[in-house]
Amino acid sequence: MKEKFDLTGKVALVTGASKGIGLAMAEIFAESGAKVVISSRKQDVLDKEADILRQKGYEVSGIACQVGQTEAMQQLVDKTIELYGGIDILVNNAATNPVFGNILKTENDAFDKIMNVNVKAPFELAKMVFASMKSRGGGSIINISSIGGLSPETHLGIYNVSKSALIMLTKVLAKELGSANIRANVVCPGLIQTKFSEALWSNEQILEQSLQDLPLKRIGQADDLAGIALYLASEASAYTTGAVFTVDGGYLI
Repeated sequence: MKEKFDLTGKVALVTGASKGIGLAMAEIFAESGAKVVISSRKQDVLDKEADILRQKGYEVSGIACQVGQTEAMQQLVDKTIELYGGIDILVNNAATNPVFGNILKTENDAFDKIMNVNVKAPFELAKMVFASMKSRGGGSIINISSIGGLSPETHLGIYNVSKSALIMLTKVLAKELGSANIRANVVCPGLIQTKFSEALWSNEQILEQSLQDLPLKRIGQADDLAGIALYLASEASAYTTGAVFTVDGGYLI
């Protein structure tokens, strides 16, 4: 059974991977034998993190990309294929949320940015990696949504909407790409202690209320997402597609 989690010979592309959840997923993929490309906006940060992982004996490269820009995303995919020969695993983790507050305060520009990065980018990247995955006999697309995509979280209006759309996008991809042995699944984290969610866990009132509602009585860490990512990337989940996984400490129970 252990062999089913082995990613030797696989190539993984992870967006939003210079820190937090994306970096934790990238590391467990590399530890399990995959060649990994980590991507985010800043090349210098990627180079630093990739070097740390290479010092552990892993094969990891960093390629900067502004997700949401079609040409930049195509270059990311092309460079990954040029570097490692193909793509077997795509993790769409990059996301944005420039608005924290009532939905009526969300400007049109913010709405467009949120939907472009959180929904359109995963849509376009999935299309871009399709040919490579199909030629390699299949693949795994892992989209990172949020529990806010299942039940709206306070002050995260359009972000919630985008994450709900990402869940449906994942199901559509699973249904339409399955004949090519390409699986698509979505992970919905709860409150995870990362830079991205700092506005939530650094607020004592919000944190206290969240802990009261959490059966496990703690907020999550980025490493808490690594195991589910490895499962979905590997042959251990060969018959799993279109599934929605919550990793939220029991918050939605």
